[in-house]
Amino acid sequence: MSDAGQVSVRLKTLKNNAETKDIMTHVAEDALLTAEELRLLDLDLVLDQVGKDFSKMSGKKLLITGGAGFLGYYLVQAPLHWNVRNPDKPPIDVTVYDNFLRGMPEWLEDLSADENLTLVKHDIIEPLPADMPAFSFIIHAAGIASPIYYRRFPLKCMDANINGLRYLLDYSVAAKGSDTPVEAFMFYSSSEIYGDPTPENIPTPEDYRGNVSCTGPRACYDESKRYGETLCVNYAQQEGLQITISRPFNNYGPGLKISDRRVLPDFARNILAGKNIEMLSDGAPTRTFCYSADAISGYYKVLLSGHSGESYNVGTETPEISIRELAMRVTEIGKRLFGYEGEVIFAKSEDKEYLVDNPQRRCPKIDKARAHLGYEPQIGIDEGLERAMTWYYHNPVAEDA
Repeated sequence: MSDAGQVSVRLKTLKNNAETKDIMTHVAEDALLTAEELRLLDLDLVLDQVGKDFSKMSGKKLLITGGAGFLGYYLVQAPLHWNVRNPDKPPIDVTVYDNFLRGMPEWLEDLSADENLTLVKHDIIEPLPADMPAFSFIIHAAGIASPIYYRRFPLKCMDANINGLRYLLDYSVAAKGSDTPVEAFMFYSSSEIYGDPTPENIPTPEDYRGNVSCTGPRACYDESKRYGETLCVNYAQQEGLQITISRPFNNYGPGLKISDRRVLPDFARNILAGKNIEMLSDGAPTRTFCYSADAISGYYKVLLSGHSGESYNVGTETPEISIRELAMRVTEIGKRLFGYEGEVIFAKSEDKEYLVDNPQRRCPKIDKARAHLGYEPQIGIDEGLERAMTWYYHNPVAEDA
């Protein structure tokens, strides 16, 4: 039996055993996937969804900016895993550019010995390195996505989404007439470009123009992503480049550090510390949540099969749940897996702008990604949250920059 098959069988066994074991008062180690089992399970899911398209990158160079961040976790590992699963084919050569502002994550350091991975400390808001090699594929994921951090560094946030993007687009134009042109370029935008959609635009389609503040506390992120999309569309049209745009919808899962300050890492940190989950709102806003392995499958589909100049929602349409319900679901998982005894309590943030311009609903329409790319999320919310909490159990500490 293959490694993937063994992991799948073990996952089913653990789920069956968990129903009969008393794990309410302690962590039952054998009732959890190991970190490596979870990693392989997720990476095999990605390759099962999009692995055939990876052959387009075989023997070529892929650049991932911001590869040390949350989305970089599986963005980087997926092509390296494809190399392992396809030893008879020329490997995909992966390069990561990152400023490592929040440190070098342990998972990336562990991969540094891979001969098909190159790590370069480079801040994308600066001009590209003079000795930059020829890349056939580029994913621009560098940026600050956590509201806590982009409000702390608004100018750096805008620089990465505009100036850094412009450097990469100009590089792609310059490579057009070379022996190694950029075959595909993908820009990470955001569901935040829609702002707070009107009720009739939920689920939100790609052609919705948005309801966005250009001066509020979140504007540095929202508006720079919108302008970044404008740059991409015009470069695609004027320069004939293959450029696509992904709009993530509330991705979560492995790679999203417990110190990130977004909602799920905060919940996980409280649960693993045995503290009550403290919500700084009434928890009424609703979201759909897309597990990271499903999301990465979608992003590689956008890069390798998307229509040039087009944007794609990447997320899941159901279920749309409130932040309060998310807290309750995670609490139940904590009780079942870790014997968690805390509860959800409500408080008020001292930050007056904490929820200013925070969308009340966020739910994508993904018909376009289905039609163009064959994108279809596989992991339901409860399974995804269980996998995420398992990952946090194995990764309970991260630098808090």
